[in-house]
Amino acid sequence: MAFLLRWWGRYAGGLVLTALVLTSAWILRETNGAAIRELYRLLSLPFQGAVEDQQALIQARTWQLEQQLAAVQAENQRLRQMLNTPMLPNFNGRIVPVIGRSSDQWWRSLLLGEGSRQGLTMGSVVIGNGGLVGRITSVTPNTSRVMLLTDPASRVGVVVGRTRQMGILRGQLNQQVIVEFLEKDPKVQPKDVLYTSALSSLYPAGIPIGEVQSVELSDPTHPHATVILGAPIDRLEWVTVIPYAEPTDTPTAN
Repeated sequence: MAFLLRWWGRYAGGLVLTALVLTSAWILRETNGAAIRELYRLLSLPFQGAVEDQQALIQARTWQLEQQLAAVQAENQRLRQMLNTPMLPNFNGRIVPVIGRSSDQWWRSLLLGEGSRQGLTMGSVVIGNGGLVGRITSVTPNTSRVMLLTDPASRVGVVVGRTRQMGILRGQLNQQVIVEFLEKDPKVQPKDVLYTSALSSLYPAGIPIGEVQSVELSDPTHPHATVILGAPIDRLEWVTVIPYAEPTDTPTAN
């Protein structure tokens, strides 16, 4: 017994530390880092800005409403044939702070300072100053992870407001995204505004996305355009989160 007591006295500290490390590693693996995200959110609370920054969001929404109006005017000419076209979405949502971004994932995701306790859910649409940002892909009680439009894995069904031509938007790790059109001659030009499409399954129709910067039609099998996003993805501090339930009978575009 004396030998065991001496052995325990000599190695107890190391054993306890090893057990704590192994337990922490197991928890991180099983929760995909949720505990760290919760701790980061708690530590970042003193550094979050004041809610008066909402004024900047209000100014940006003016641009969104102007683009919605332009889309409505374009659709009015087709209302007789398109009576089932979804109404443009209501942008009333919850304003949430951005509390974290990883340097190696800067254009792929960001972390919000609210989660399931505040009513945020997976699939919710995220809008920034000037247009669509992305959607929530995971939540903890007090944080949410957002997949950005600039992530190359992102795919969004879009429509050109002026011509109603359809396309698929994909990210490329910067403020410019690529839209691949579904028709060989999309009749799109610089300054055309893009919106989420009624064929989208992950986003409601009519959310402004950005403006066409350049068009590449030299290859008829791959017509595409470069688009500058309306929302400043690289410097977001606050976003608006809108709950959205994915339709159960929607076609394939995201």
